[in-house]
Amino acid sequence: MENQTTDYADMPLTTEFDYGDSAPCQRTEEKHFAATLLPPLYSLVVIFGLIGNMLVVLILVKYKRLKSMTDIYLLNLAISDLLFIFSLPFWAYYAVHDWILGDALCKILSGVYLLGFYSGIFFIILLTLDRYLAIVHAVFALKARTATYGILTSAVTWAIAMFASVPAIVFHKIQKEHSHYTCSAHYPSHAVTTWKYSFILKLNILGFVVPILIMIFSYSQILKILSRCKNEKKQKAVRLIFVIMIVYFIFWTPYHISSFLHTFQNSLFTPTCEINGQLEKAIQVTETLSMIHCCINPVIYAFVGEKFRKYLYAFFRKHVAAHLCKKCPNLYREKLERVSSAVTTSTAEHDVSTGL
Repeated sequence: MENQTTDYADMPLTTEFDYGDSAPCQRTEEKHFAATLLPPLYSLVVIFGLIGNMLVVLILVKYKRLKSMTDIYLLNLAISDLLFIFSLPFWAYYAVHDWILGDALCKILSGVYLLGFYSGIFFIILLTLDRYLAIVHAVFALKARTATYGILTSAVTWAIAMFASVPAIVFHKIQKEHSHYTCSAHYPSHAVTTWKYSFILKLNILGFVVPILIMIFSYSQILKILSRCKNEKKQKAVRLIFVIMIVYFIFWTPYHISSFLHTFQNSLFTPTCEINGQLEKAIQVTETLSMIHCCINPVIYAFVGEKFRKYLYAFFRKHVAAHLCKKCPNLYREKLERVSSAVTTSTAEHDVSTGL
């Protein structure tokens, strides 16, 4: 092997981390497990995630017209999910075969994967803070929660997410190992451990610790206000963002825990080949589980966001049914007009909260 610091580089994980040590463990079972598990699951995530998030973007742009800060953040969250999904077909192929796409795409796709991850959680944080301002600091929110400020904060957020993703672009590269090519992180030989630990700590802190602290504080203050003043619109908005937050942690927490244990196993307990293999399988399973998250947000909008359901219904009646059945527009015209009228009326109201 050309680089002794990356003997885990040929693991067919979506995110190739430099977990290397000198343990001569055979990982044939883990590789076969990944090759069997990942491609079909990634394919399902790509199909449903692509359809769902493209519908969200369409509804936000066509019907909501991005008039509020909440709309801006929801649009960017959908774009983050689409970025994440974009890289999955390549990683699905890599789980079974060698890396054949060259060094440039190895770096770019690794960066895109992490850019989708970081931007996604950052926009969930912004949505939480948006709810916090709208309910806890309502007077200040009238000036601060505008589409202009939403665009500015979104631009800054993307810049921060890109900066956080730079190490993946810098350190990921292709390398020939045991007659096949890999795409993985290769850190400088004089600071392998430092870079490896800092990478995972950054992932855990920015992707889990900081968000949960912000959300606990924000929702504790929100619940205090709502307990004193019952407002149905505000409660619906809080419910939407709260569900998005809870779903994020359900799908991503296992991955953060397993990646932390795998990276710091030498410090936490006595590592063995069996334990190491189990942790590698855990990473494969939990990372795949976490990816399903990008398919869930559109479902949340459909079931929790009342306006989104109305917009979606109007869109399908007007554009889909008209092409599938020529009689359908006449058959449902009266009902469609009622729905469209309800949507227009709802849009005209001053929306302090809902977003969707």
